[in-house]
Amino acid sequence: MVQKGAVMLRIHAYDLDRLVPVASDVLVAARTPVAVDALASDLPAEAPPALVWYDLVNPTKEEERTVGETLGIAVPTMDEMEDIELSARLYQEDGAEFMTMTVLIRPDAGTPRKVPVTFIVKGQALITVRHSEPRPFDAFMARARKPNGTGLHCNNGELIMTGLIEAIIDRMADTLERLGTEIDQISQEVFSAKAAKANKKTRDLQDLMREVGQKGEFITVVRESLVSVSRAVAYYAALDGVDRKLTKELRQRLKLLQRDATSLGDHSAFLSGKINFLLDATLGLINLEQNQIIKIFSVASVVFLPPTLVASIYGMNFAYQPELQWHYGYHLAIVAMVVSMALPYLYFRRKGWL
Repeated sequence: MVQKGAVMLRIHAYDLDRLVPVASDVLVAARTPVAVDALASDLPAEAPPALVWYDLVNPTKEEERTVGETLGIAVPTMDEMEDIELSARLYQEDGAEFMTMTVLIRPDAGTPRKVPVTFIVKGQALITVRHSEPRPFDAFMARARKPNGTGLHCNNGELIMTGLIEAIIDRMADTLERLGTEIDQISQEVFSAKAAKANKKTRDLQDLMREVGQKGEFITVVRESLVSVSRAVAYYAALDGVDRKLTKELRQRLKLLQRDATSLGDHSAFLSGKINFLLDATLGLINLEQNQIIKIFSVASVVFLPPTLVASIYGMNFAYQPELQWHYGYHLAIVAMVVSMALPYLYFRRKGWL
């Protein structure tokens, strides 16, 4: 492994049914290119090196040039990897297949991002170019380095690529499963939200709506990554018999990856629909709460209108008002106010407006 801080060139060979690092923790102090062929000296002398995976992580220009000259390809730059045009992501050049897909990173942190990762298949070798470290790469690498019994066959770049894509899809499946559980919890909170005060309930619903929106953005990122992965797998599967002859095992693994990606796409579409439903339901509940408050004020204004009218009549400053001389006029005015307020209230209750 060639390392310059966060810059790495990881090279793996296939030996004894597992992947082995060609060089381990070789520190480079100078910024001079490292000859890739020289790293093969770490392999046993009796076993000829079978370099099958060149993993470029945050590569320098020297490392890109070194790998490119060794394998006879042009390693794409970060700007080229971020190009959204299909022809810039899936193409053939110099006898190699280039496939760039977006991979999800940091899904557990609550701030997921999608980053471009390029897979280059040249002969029996795989070259991966990435400017981040998605967890599926580390998980696959740990499994592929184990001895027999892991179920991974990594004797060429194509199988390594499918293994990496499988790890990426598994990671997204776990993410969607976790999102589904969280969405179910939010759904229960939305439809069972109880609060003593209407304004507190409205604030709770607004917080839930904000959380639902964040989950919706999360699912959108996952779906975009799934579409990118599905497109790359379909592109490589279409090369069978045209530009490359795929083995039976590889064809089966590609079909399985396509099926898994399609299944996850359907599941993500279901979750997206559920998110939209929760957004509409939450917004509707907020509107109902606000309408209930407005209705209370409207009813209160109607209920207090008759007693206000009575008080206004007997508050007029006319010289002659017969009732002003009544001994029980004040009490009768109070009773009239109460009765005029109670009658509309009882009428509204009977109509079901309260």
